[in-house]
Amino acid sequence: MNDDFQANRGQRLPRSERRAQLLDAALGVFVEKGYHQAAMDDIAASAGVSKPVLYQHFPGKLELYLALIDQHASELETLVRDALALTDNKARITTMVDAYFDFISRDGAAFRLIFESDLANVPEVRRRLDQIDLTCAQAMADIITSESSMSQSEAMLVGVQLVSLAQTSARYWLTHDEALSKETAIRVTGSLIRRGISAFPAAPKQGGARTGPARESVASPAR
Repeated sequence: MNDDFQANRGQRLPRSERRAQLLDAALGVFVEKGYHQAAMDDIAASAGVSKPVLYQHFPGKLELYLALIDQHASELETLVRDALALTDNKARITTMVDAYFDFISRDGAAFRLIFESDLANVPEVRRRLDQIDLTCAQAMADIITSESSMSQSEAMLVGVQLVSLAQTSARYWLTHDEALSKETAIRVTGSLIRRGISAFPAAPKQGGARTGPARESVASPAR
């Protein structure tokens, strides 16, 4: 047992700091080994604590895994909501796409728990993973309905498709970043999204009839 491990075991941290330390250690173990191969002993050893300390914060491996999903899902949702809070439509979409690329390229590969979970068929996990997609899609749908004549149900369907496109594109880029720069990948993905949205009718102008395709309203395509 090395000196650093001994020092960590004897160090008393505030509960919030200890929890954060344990979650960070657990992320590394789950990403490296997957849920089924990871053991609480591995996580405790990685964090430099005894297993009883780990169990003081998390009653079991599933609860620890769910806490990690909740933590990183919240981070992704915040990134997407902040992007869509911008007032310029082109900036909204570019920043939203950038949010997915940033999240996926973060150290620690937390995105693997969200988008590549080997526990996706477990009901508690599935509910959380579905909620992430729906929350981000709803944020996009709210923008679409405010700028177009689409119904809420139609906009929600488009929102689901758009966040899936951003997420899938970012994951593809991560494995092909030597051939494609991040800036180029974001620009191409954002342009595709803008051009897709521009095909839908724009919201009726105040005091006037419904306009044609939403080229100026929802997301004017890049020139």
